[in-house]
Amino acid sequence: MRETKAQKALRATKISEMLLEMYRRRKTVLTWSSPWECLVAIQLSAQCTDKRVNMVTPPLFARLKSVEGFAEVPSAELEKRIHSTGFYRNKAKNIKAAARLVVDEFGGEVPRTMEELLRLPGMARKSANVLLFNAFGLVEGVAVDTHVMRITDLLGLISAGARKKPVKIERELMELLPRKNWGTFSLLITEHGREVCIARRPQCETCKFNKICPGRKV
Repeated sequence: MRETKAQKALRATKISEMLLEMYRRRKTVLTWSSPWECLVAIQLSAQCTDKRVNMVTPPLFARLKSVEGFAEVPSAELEKRIHSTGFYRNKAKNIKAAARLVVDEFGGEVPRTMEELLRLPGMARKSANVLLFNAFGLVEGVAVDTHVMRITDLLGLISAGARKKPVKIERELMELLPRKNWGTFSLLITEHGREVCIARRPQCETCKFNKICPGRKV
């Protein structure tokens, strides 16, 4: 029997509540001490491991102590300092441009709305959602990364038309999940993807979702 939207919403809510019981993490593993540092770390994490980013950011933040410092640092120096995170030229360009915009238009303070954050170079809905939730405790949507795209598909929570389309996936998840769980859902799905639902070797036999996951391989 085909699952109704109401039934899917109940299952999605159950999954989100189970995730909260399964994992203790409630914030990103990236290290930072201010909203601006959080923004920089998030931008550096694109196509890079959190572990690598956390190796790069301490000396970077010690050298450039403010958003103004990032706006004024020579591009060549910034590129050198973030080189190991990959795509360093584009990341340096976006970070410097975002810093200049934050200084010139937001008084040196990272904005707290989705609309304003999306004006910053290098910021898309996923990164803006992560920033708002972690730096300000605000929930505007569901951050959709590769883990969320893959695992919500396996769990049968998204439609065929939304597959590999982050904006559509986010919209559908927002309709299914309680707003209070939006921020932690993507964080903990990512945790689950790293520990259990591993892309090339999913541990379906031991996964706690194997009885309610249409994509299980058991």
